[in-house]
Amino acid sequence: MKTLAYGLLAVLGAAVGVAGTLVQAAWFPGGLVLALLALAGLGYGGTTATGTRVGAAVPAGAWLLAVMVMTSSRPEGDYLFGAGLGSYAYLLGGMIVAVMCATMPRLRQPGAPPVRLGR
Repeated sequence: MKTLAYGLLAVLGAAVGVAGTLVQAAWFPGGLVLALLALAGLGYGGTTATGTRVGAAVPAGAWLLAVMVMTSSRPEGDYLFGAGLGSYAYLLGGMIVAVMCATMPRLRQPGAPPVRLGR
């Protein structure tokens, strides 16, 4: 079951990367914020859905792979990322958000006893 969830998270991570690439340049700065919030939501949702940090790392890796493919120029000379502040903020900000989501503390199970024992 988790394998299916990780596969779905990978597809969603790639989709967020492609959509964020297009949106961040179209509606700057609102598109940039929207794209980074989408990645953060997917990372947090993946962690919550699977209960592991891998749930955030899988979509982050797929996002990074999709964005790196989109940064390369085509033989015709076309490219999707310009040499502007928004593009660099999206790349760096997305990597920071992905690392933050993947290294969040583990979620506590409902009904678990508190960490500190009472005296």
